[in-house]
Amino acid sequence: MDKVYDHKKYEADIYKAWETSGAFTPKVDKKQKPFCLIMSPPNANDPLHIGYAREMSTQDILVRYHRMRGEPTLWLPGADHAGIETQYVFEKRLKEKGKSRFDYDRETLYQMIWDYVAQNKHIMENQLRQLGASCDWTRNKFTLDPDIVKVVYQTFKKLYDEGFVYRGERIVNYCPRCGTSFSELEVDHVEREDEIYYLDYGVVTIATTRPETIFADVAVAVNPKDSKNKRLIGKKAIIPLINREIEIIGDSLVDPKFGTGALKITPGHDPVDFEIGQKHKLPIISVVDENGKLTNTPQQYTGLSTAVAREKVVNDIEDTGKLVKVEKIKHVVGVCYRDKGLIEPIVSKQWFIKVEALAKKALTAIKNKNVRFEAIKFEKIATHWLKNLKDWNISRQIVWGIRIPAWRCDKCLEWTVSGGAPPAECPMCGNKKLTQDADTFDTWFSSGQWPFATLKTNKPGDFDYFYPTAIINPAYDILPFWVIRMIMLGLFATNKVPFETVLLHGLVRDKHGVKISKSKGNVINPIEVAKKYGADALRVALIWGSLVENDSSLSEENIKGQRNFANKIWNISRFVLMNKSETLSTKPKILKRPRAKTEEDKKILEGLKKATTKITNALEKYRLNEAAEKLYDFIWNDFANKYLESTKTRRNEAQPILEYVLATSLKLAHPFMPFVTEVIWSTSFARDTKDLLITSNWPEKH
Repeated sequence: MDKVYDHKKYEADIYKAWETSGAFTPKVDKKQKPFCLIMSPPNANDPLHIGYAREMSTQDILVRYHRMRGEPTLWLPGADHAGIETQYVFEKRLKEKGKSRFDYDRETLYQMIWDYVAQNKHIMENQLRQLGASCDWTRNKFTLDPDIVKVVYQTFKKLYDEGFVYRGERIVNYCPRCGTSFSELEVDHVEREDEIYYLDYGVVTIATTRPETIFADVAVAVNPKDSKNKRLIGKKAIIPLINREIEIIGDSLVDPKFGTGALKITPGHDPVDFEIGQKHKLPIISVVDENGKLTNTPQQYTGLSTAVAREKVVNDIEDTGKLVKVEKIKHVVGVCYRDKGLIEPIVSKQWFIKVEALAKKALTAIKNKNVRFEAIKFEKIATHWLKNLKDWNISRQIVWGIRIPAWRCDKCLEWTVSGGAPPAECPMCGNKKLTQDADTFDTWFSSGQWPFATLKTNKPGDFDYFYPTAIINPAYDILPFWVIRMIMLGLFATNKVPFETVLLHGLVRDKHGVKISKSKGNVINPIEVAKKYGADALRVALIWGSLVENDSSLSEENIKGQRNFANKIWNISRFVLMNKSETLSTKPKILKRPRAKTEEDKKILEGLKKATTKITNALEKYRLNEAAEKLYDFIWNDFANKYLESTKTRRNEAQPILEYVLATSLKLAHPFMPFVTEVIWSTSFARDTKDLLITSNWPEKH
C-alpha cells in the first residue's frame, strides 16, 4: 500500500471494476423479498447540484447496505426530461445568443433541446459514477424513452375512459414569460407591498389591486352577511371609463374586511371571481392575453403590458374624478416558480384530471400504512395537500415534453383521445382530417408514473418482482409535486401503492445555515470538491450531523474532516497489513473471529460487536448520520487510538485480531466510503479480482 491514499489514483478504476463485475445488477430470488429503490430521476438539463449529491449519497448507502445483507437489491437509475425546467434553461441559453424560441419551428426547437439534453444527460450519468452510485445501468431509463411514453399514454387513455380526464375552459395560472400554464402547486406565493385603489362605481366604492382589468368586470359582489353593504344587493354599479352597468350581487366568498367590502368580479382574471362567476352564471370577459398584454379593451390600452396599462388606467380614472384614494397594502401574490415573475390568471381551455377520487384512495393508503412516511411531519403535509387538491391542469404550452395524444376533428371540432397512435377518423362524424393538440403533458404527470413505468418497461418479470418498491427518497420540497402524485397514479394504474416507505431528505445549506443558491454565491460544486477531497469524503460529509429528513449544513471544512477520516482508515490498514499473518499472506480470506488473549483483545472484540449492532440498527431505521458517527468513533477512537496503540509491543500475538477487526470495519464502512474500503480490501482481503467488498456479506450483529 502507498504511504498516502490518493483517491485520484483509484476511484475511476474501482468504479469500472464494480460495474463490469455485474455487482450492480441484482440476482432475482423469488424466495427472497427484494430491496428496490427507483432513483429520483435528476433533470437532464444541468450538471448535478449539491442537493442531488446528498440524495445520491443517502440512496447509495442504503443500497450498498441491503446488497451486503444478501437481499436482491435493485437501484434503478434514470433521467427526467423535466419539461418546462429544461425548456426554461435552454431558452436562457438562446437569449445569450440573441435568439428566442420564436425563431424556430416546433420540430427544430424540439431537436435542438433533445441534442442539448442528450449531451448533458451523458455528463450527469458520469457524475453519478464519479460519486460512486452503485445503480444498475443495464436498467437505465429516460422519461422520453418510447416505451415510457407508451405507458404514459396508456394511463392517460385509461383516466379519460374512466371519466377522470376532461378538457375544459377554466381559469389557470399562466406565466407570460414561460408561455405556459401551471398547476396550483407550481405557483409560489409571496408577500409584497402594492397599491390598493379605491374606485367610484356609482352607488358603491370598490377596492382593487388590479384596476387595469376593470374592462372585464361583470358584477360587483358583497357579502350578504355584511350589514354595511348588504343593502346594495340588486342595485346597479357603473364601471368607470366605459360606463357599463353591472349588477351588485351577494356572495359568501367576499371578505367584508377587505377594502370597502365590495369586490369587483372579474371571472376571466381571478380564481375567486371565477368561482363566484360560475356560481352566479356570470359571463367571462378576457382582457389580458397569453403575452401579458391587454386585449379587448378601448384602443388606447390595447397592446400595453399589465404594468403599463395599470398606470395609464389609474391616471385616466383620476382625470374623470372616479379615483377615490390610493393606499399601500401588503398582500400575497402568485409568482412563477421558475422566473419569480407575476402569474397571470387567465381563462383557457386545458386538459384537467379530476383528483378528488384519486386523492381519497391515496389518503386511505396512507391511513392504512400501505405507504409509510418515515417522518410523521411529512405524512401530515401529504395528507393536507391530498385533502385540498383541486383538479390538476396537466397540459403545458411548451414544445419540450410528451405531446398529449388528443386529436381535434377539423369538421365537428370534437376531441378524440387515444393511447398513442392517431385515430384513423373522427368517431363522431367519420372525418379523416384530425389535428393533434400542440400541448405537452405536465412533466409531473409523466414522472408521477415513474415507479411502475420503469419496471414495466425493463427486464421481464421486473414489475412483478420489484413492485411495489421498498422506498422512495426525494427532497421534501417536491412532496406535493411528485410523491403524492406517484401515490395517486400508482394506485390508479396498478391498484398497488408504488412504494412502501417515503424517506424524504432535507436540503443542503451552507455552514451558516443559508440555503445554497447561485444568487447568494454560496454554491458548492459536488464534482469539484469530490475531485479535491475524494468522493468518500463528500458522501459522508453530506449525511453527517443531521437526520435524513432534516436540512444539513455543509462546508469545505466538513468535507476536509471526512477526507482525514478516509486517510485514517488507510493508515490503520497500512499499519495492520505491513505485518500480515502467514494465513492472510498465503491464502487471503474473510477471517473468522479469533480468540481473545488479553483484556484489550476482549474489549476491542466486544466494542466491535456493539458497534456492528448499533450501526446495523441505525441503518435499518434510516438514521444514517448516527450510523456514520458510531463508525467514526469506533474506528478512530476504539480501534486506532486505543487498541492499535496497545498492540505495538505484542504485534504477532495481536495480528489475527487486528486483521479481523480491520476486515469487519471495512465492511461496516463500505456503504459510506466505498472507494477507499474497496481499495484496501482488494489489496489484502480479496481471494481474487472477482472477490469484491461490494458483494461481501454484512457483519452479523450479536
